[in-house]
Amino acid sequence: MSAFLNFYQHLPEKIDPVAFSLGPFFVRWYSLMYLVAFAAVYVLLLYRIKKGEAHYTPGQIMDFLFYAFLGVLVGGRLGYAIFYNFSGYLADPWSIILPFNAAGKFIGFYGMSYHGGLIGTALASWLFVKKRNLDFWRFADFVVPAVSAGFFFGRIGNFLNGELYGRAATQAWGMYFPLDSTGLLRHPSQLYEAFFEGLVLFLLFWLLRNSRKTEGYFLPLYLLAYGFFRFVLEFFREPDNLEGLVSGLTLGQTLSMLMMFVSLVVFISQRSEKTI
Repeated sequence: MSAFLNFYQHLPEKIDPVAFSLGPFFVRWYSLMYLVAFAAVYVLLLYRIKKGEAHYTPGQIMDFLFYAFLGVLVGGRLGYAIFYNFSGYLADPWSIILPFNAAGKFIGFYGMSYHGGLIGTALASWLFVKKRNLDFWRFADFVVPAVSAGFFFGRIGNFLNGELYGRAATQAWGMYFPLDSTGLLRHPSQLYEAFFEGLVLFLLFWLLRNSRKTEGYFLPLYLLAYGFFRFVLEFFREPDNLEGLVSGLTLGQTLSMLMMFVSLVVFISQRSEKTI
């Protein structure tokens, strides 16, 4: 048992975050997990179409995912620069879009913000439905049940990359992460988030996907549920260097509270419109 526990706790140190390299260029598992995430969402949405649960075409789904992919990349990157390292990127704005350091060495892109990616995806989705002349809320009802499956793979990518590890842990299920210079046992918070924000939310919304009672409300309900889980799990995640606007809370918790508030306002507004 002790041998297994030792293997488990040191597992992150045995994972090479680089999937493969070609000369000076390399691809991390984290990047590949992004592609797997979008592929998972695509397969699930195609399944819904084939089951007759929605009247969209595979071509529309491919176009939407292209818009969403750009929204995630641009929004996530800008969100990270604005929310987490504004002064650093203000001094060197080209580092936001260039995968090279000051010495010209290829380092890839490091740093993505979920909340920034969410804003970027929302704007990209709005542009997509406007261009296609689709109903935004009906399309959101179609897409949202599959979103958490993609998020699951995104958090697994964080784990494989050894980043976003948790706070110091005393429990046996803690792990040692190579990027942590303290050498402390840490909560594998990426796996916590993959389970609750990914798997649990996916199962919940997938089971509710054809419910008439939640029709038109999937997006605000999903954001409320995600915001709640993210707020709670931030207590296990190593806090960012920046504090949130509320004393004692992390920036991620502050953004999640704001997201929950906006989602609740939207939900109440939608409910009011339907009862008039």
